[in-house]
Amino acid sequence: MHDDRLLFEFLILEGAQAGLSWSTILKKRKNYRKAFHGFRPEKIARYGTRDVKRLLGDAGIVRNRLKIAATITNAKAFLALREELKSFDDYLWSFVGGKPIQNRWRNMADVPARTAESDAMSRDLLRRGFKFVGSTICYALMQATGMVNDHLVTCPRHAELGGAPRGK
Repeated sequence: MHDDRLLFEFLILEGAQAGLSWSTILKKRKNYRKAFHGFRPEKIARYGTRDVKRLLGDAGIVRNRLKIAATITNAKAFLALREELKSFDDYLWSFVGGKPIQNRWRNMADVPARTAESDAMSRDLLRRGFKFVGSTICYALMQATGMVNDHLVTCPRHAELGGAPRGK
């Protein structure tokens, strides 16, 4: 995935998922898109008290004040980062050298929850003012957006996504 707005959406959804199941967030994704104006950071960055109150009353999303505040903060940090570096996509993908990491896991127990790359991404996002971007959240973002192929080698998707064919 190489679209700034979609990457921002995934970052927000991964943060919203913290402490919850991913299926909970997936079921609410359409509601999140509506509640947060299509994840347009230019719009979200201007949210004020009335918007926070509206979001806290929206049963279609996770009504957590800290996560809502983090979304607004992250929209502002996203715009600042893009102003500086021009591309959120290039920035995020720089943590994996611009191409997907192809892992060769044989068991789910081998798949890590974080890596040196997600640690580095988390540290830098936090330094830039982002919230709800711990290393585990960053690694989930990397998995969800194709920065890392963590499909097991026995899964047909592993080879489809660029991993070596099974048995090699």
